Amino acid sequence: MASVHESLYFNPMMTNGVVHANVFGIKDWVTPYKISVLALLYEMTTSKIALQERRRLNKLILPLQQGPDLTLGQFLKTVEDCCPQTAYAVKLRLHEMADGELKDMEYFFTTLPTPFTAFDSEAYKTSVVGLFIRHMLLAYNKLSFSQVYKLYKSLQHYYHIHYAKPTDGQMDLPALVADDSDMDLTSTEDTVGDKMEKEEFDSPLHESELRGPLSQKQAEYFLAKQAYLLKNDENKALRPATLQEELNNMLKFNPDFAEAHYLNYLNSMRVQDIYISTHSLLHYFDRLILSGSEGKSNGDEGYGRSLRYAALNLASLHCRFGHYQQADLALQEAIRIAQESNDHVCLQHCLSWLYTLEQMKGSDSSVLTEDSVKMAGHFCLPYLASLGIHSLVQQGAIQGKSAHELMDLLKDTDILHWKHSLSELIEISLAQTISIWRMYGKSTMAQQQAQLLLNMSSLEPVNFGVQQNNTEAFAVALCHLAELHAEQGLYAATTEIFKHLKEQFPPHTQHAKLWMLCDLKIQFESHMNDGKYHLAQPLVPAIRALNKTEGLYRKAQVLKSLSRTTEAYSILQKLQVHCEKTKCTEMIIRVMLSTAELHWESSDFSTGLPLLLQALSLARQHHLQALASNTLLHLAFTQLMLGVPEQALSVLHEALEPILAHGAIMDKGRTLMLAARCQMALVATRPNGQEQAAVAVHTLDEAATYFSILNCKERLRDVHYLKARLHNLLGQTAQRNQCAMLFHLLDPELQTPTVPTDMRL
Repeated sequence: MASVHESLYFNPMMTNGVVHANVFGIKDWVTPYKISVLALLYEMTTSKIALQERRRLNKLILPLQQGPDLTLGQFLKTVEDCCPQTAYAVKLRLHEMADGELKDMEYFFTTLPTPFTAFDSEAYKTSVVGLFIRHMLLAYNKLSFSQVYKLYKSLQHYYHIHYAKPTDGQMDLPALVADDSDMDLTSTEDTVGDKMEKEEFDSPLHESELRGPLSQKQAEYFLAKQAYLLKNDENKALRPATLQEELNNMLKFNPDFAEAHYLNYLNSMRVQDIYISTHSLLHYFDRLILSGSEGKSNGDEGYGRSLRYAALNLASLHCRFGHYQQADLALQEAIRIAQESNDHVCLQHCLSWLYTLEQMKGSDSSVLTEDSVKMAGHFCLPYLASLGIHSLVQQGAIQGKSAHELMDLLKDTDILHWKHSLSELIEISLAQTISIWRMYGKSTMAQQQAQLLLNMSSLEPVNFGVQQNNTEAFAVALCHLAELHAEQGLYAATTEIFKHLKEQFPPHTQHAKLWMLCDLKIQFESHMNDGKYHLAQPLVPAIRALNKTEGLYRKAQVLKSLSRTTEAYSILQKLQVHCEKTKCTEMIIRVMLSTAELHWESSDFSTGLPLLLQALSLARQHHLQALASNTLLHLAFTQLMLGVPEQALSVLHEALEPILAHGAIMDKGRTLMLAARCQMALVATRPNGQEQAAVAVHTLDEAATYFSILNCKERLRDVHYLKARLHNLLGQTAQRNQCAMLFHLLDPELQTPTVPTDMRL
C-alpha cells in the first residue's frame, strides 16, 4: 500500500504572530524600482483603463510594493502581462525622467496626487495606493540635495541598464549604490559626498546588488511567500540553491533574523541536508530566545515555550531522517519540559510524534494512537485527531482488518474535515482510501477515488497563484492512476500522467521520488513482460536506491528469469526474514510466490505447495484479493503439473472472476491461457473431447487479445504453439499450419532463452 506520510508542521514562527527582526533599514522607500511602481500607480489613477485590466493591476499592487525590488525588465513584463497599454505609458514616463534632467524627476513628484485630496481615485488616504504614495512623498521630501541627485543618477542607471547590450564592455552610467545612511529617513545630514568611492563608479551592478539589502517589510513578504510555496506548491518556490543564496544574503545583513533561519531549515529539508537543517533549526530557536520578545510578553513562560518546541522540532527532524535514537531523546526532553509547564497542547503534539516514532521503528503503536486520538478530541485539536485516525487506519490495514471497518474510521475523519474545513486532510483521506482499495485489489474503486480527488475543488485559499494540486496526496493519486493505466496496457495515457507529474513535481522537489519509483516499476514490469531481461536489469539499482525492499525483490525476479536460481533463492530468503520483522505482509506473499516458482524450475512442484497454501492463508486473512487470486493461479498451475487438471480447473474458476474484473491485462491473459491448458489436458479423458478442444481454442484467442494489447511477443508465441497443437488434435491442417507459421515468425525475434511453455505459468 502506498503510504501517505503524516506531515506535522510545528512552526512556532506562525504561532508567535510577531516577526522579531531588526529593521533592515536602507532604501526603505525611495529606490529606482519604487519610483517605477509609483509611475505605475500614477498612470492607474490618471488614465482610463478597462475594468478587467484594472482588476488584474489591482492584484499586482501589494506584491509590487511589498516584494523584493525587481529589475526594470521584470517589472515591465509583469505589468505588460496585465495591461500592455499601461506598461507602455510607464515606460514612457520613466524615459522622460531618465533621459531628461533632474528637474523632470522633481516635476514628477510634484504632480503626484495628494492622498488627502484624491477622494475619487485609488490614491485616497486610507487606501493601499494612498498610503504608499504618502510614504514615498514623505521619504522624498526628507532627502537632502545630494541624496536627490544620487537617486536621480541611480534611476538613470536602473533605466539604461535594461537597454544596454549584453556585449557592452562597460556601462556608460555610474553604478551608484546607497549605503546604510543614504536614504535613512532618520538622517538629514549630507554625508553622501564623503562616502562615495571610485569603485562605485567603475563596477557594473549585479541584480542582487541593485536591490541591495531588503527592508523589513520586503524580507517578511519574501519569507512568507517562500514558506507558503514550500508547503503548497514547491515547484513555484525558488530552487533550493537559489533560495539558499538569497537567505545567506539576507542573514549577512541581519544574522539574528530568526524567521530566515527557519526558512533555511525548511529549504534544507527539501534536499535532505541533515547538517544545515539541524544548524538552522537550532539557530532559529536561539535567535527567538535572544530576541527577548517572548520573555517580555509572557515572562519565563515565553522562554520555556521556545525550549520545548525546539526539542519537539528537533525530534521531528530526526524522525524524518530515520535517526530514531536521537529522535527519542529529543522527544523525551520535550515531554519533560511540557509536563513541567503543564502545556497540554505541546504534550499532545509530543504524543502524536511518539506513536509515529514507534510506528517507524516497527512496533505496535495502536494503543498510543488511540490515546492520542482521545486526548486530541478532548483538547479540541481536530487536525491531530484526524491524523491519529489515519494512522489507525494504516495500522489496521497492515494488521488485516476488513475494508468496511477501515472505511467506517475514515468516515469519522471526513466528518471532522468538512466540519472544520481541513481541505489538506480531505486530500490525505482520499489518497489513503485509494491506497486501501489498491491493496485490497479493487482497482475500479481505487480509480473512482483518484478521480474524485483530482476533480475536487480545494477549500484552501489560493495565494501567490498557487493551484492546490501539488501536495503529496495528489502525487500519490496520480501514481496510482499511472499504475492502473499501465496494468491495462494504456501506456500512452501513462506517459501523459508522468509528463504531468514531472511538471508538477520536478526532480528537486521532495515528492518527486514517488513518481520516480512508480515510473521505474512500470518500466521494469513492461520489460519483464516482453522477456527483455537485459533491459530490466539496469533498472534494479535505481529502484533499490529509492526503495531497498522493492529493489531486492526485482533483483531476485531478474536472476530467476536468467536461470540464476541459487542467487535468486538466497536473496528471497533474506528478503522474507526482513519483511517478517517489518510485518510487510504483501511483500511476504510475493516472496513466497517467487520462491514457489523457483521450485518449479527444478520440476519440484510438490515442494512449492506448502508455500502456496501459506501464502493463500495470509492473503485471505488480510483480505488481499489480488494476491489471493494470484496465489490461486499458482496453485492451479501446480496441480496441472502434478497431473490433476480437473482440480486445477476448479481452483482456477475461483480466481477467474476477480482477475477478469480487477486484474491487470497480463494476469487476465495468463489466467485464460492456463484455463486453456487445463481444458487441453481434459480432452483425452472426456467423451466430448472435440468440444473441449474447440472451447480451448476460443479461450486462447481471448488470451491472445490481451497479450496483443501489451505487444507481449513471448506470450503470443506460446499461444500460437498451443493453438497449433489443438488444431492438429482436431485435424484442422490449414489452421495448424497458419499457427505454426506465426510461431516461426515470432521465434527468431526472441533471442533470449526462455523456460519451455509447458513449464511456465
